Amino acid sequence: MSIFAGQSDFGMEVRAKKALGQHFLTDQKVARAIVDALRPSEVSREAATRVPVLEIGPGMGVLTQYLLERPDVDLRLVEIDGESVEYLLTHFSGMQGRLLQADFLSLKLEKIFPDRFAVIGNFPYNISSQIFFKILDYRERIPEVVCMIQKEVAERIAEGPGSKTYGILSVLLQAWYDITYLFSVGSGCFAPPPKVESAVIRLTRNSRTSLGCDEVLFKEVVKTAFGQRRKTLRNSLKPLILRKAAREGWDPSGFLSGDSRQVAEAPELELILQEDDGRIGRKKGKNHGGGAEGNPTRTLCSTPAGSLGDFLTDPVFERRPETLSVEDFITLTNFLS
Repeated sequence: MSIFAGQSDFGMEVRAKKALGQHFLTDQKVARAIVDALRPSEVSREAATRVPVLEIGPGMGVLTQYLLERPDVDLRLVEIDGESVEYLLTHFSGMQGRLLQADFLSLKLEKIFPDRFAVIGNFPYNISSQIFFKILDYRERIPEVVCMIQKEVAERIAEGPGSKTYGILSVLLQAWYDITYLFSVGSGCFAPPPKVESAVIRLTRNSRTSLGCDEVLFKEVVKTAFGQRRKTLRNSLKPLILRKAAREGWDPSGFLSGDSRQVAEAPELELILQEDDGRIGRKKGKNHGGGAEGNPTRTLCSTPAGSLGDFLTDPVFERRPETLSVEDFITLTNFLS
């Protein structure tokens, strides 16, 4: 067998295609553990209800075989690779009507599932972020996701404020889902082996029904802030600050020229940002992150502003994005609106 192919007990091979980011999971214990991590009770509270589940990228069916064994799962599958589709239709009974050959990213999921459904899969690593963004678009229909992705991405998604890996996906997903890092998976469990380690995570829809701010602006604030994550928010959010100044009729000349007097009145925050790894430092045993363990010197985003200079004295602008929680970003969004 070529290292670029997966092989089943039937002897038929499906070539792993680099362009599709395919790496076929071959470890049966890992496959069963992924399927066992799916909790349909999170999707439906009704007893004896078969829960709709969508498997993304089934490949050669290593997860499919165990999903089909579960009496509580009503399985649908989406696979873009024609060779994999042919394999699945040949070697799994009952695939007709369940298996759709299509690109998940272009699907209108409401046409497949009229109500809520769970998602499971070994996500192609080259489009995993795009898959998560689509899941966010359907968050009211998708209460649970169990997936295997690149370990680095899994850690980033699961991390909280203060970590150097905490970023855009962390904030956007944690705003709507509780994230559980389940277990790591070595590269030797795949054919061909990927050059990175993998991990399995579970997303469970939280109880949030509204952000309490403009959601479009929230996304823009998060993406703009992390676009220059090693800078303070005063610098990284400059375009949004100037937009706010224009709406309020504030003179931006000092800010545009980099006049340090604009923030001369700002109180000193006991926040040490270590430039080497972006983590929050600690001084004299105090908490400096402004998160659940403690508060910064001043409440963020509460400065009365009659000018841009006043606005920029708020302590939030001396912070870096990785120090802000989801709630902090919501508050900041309202402050910039």
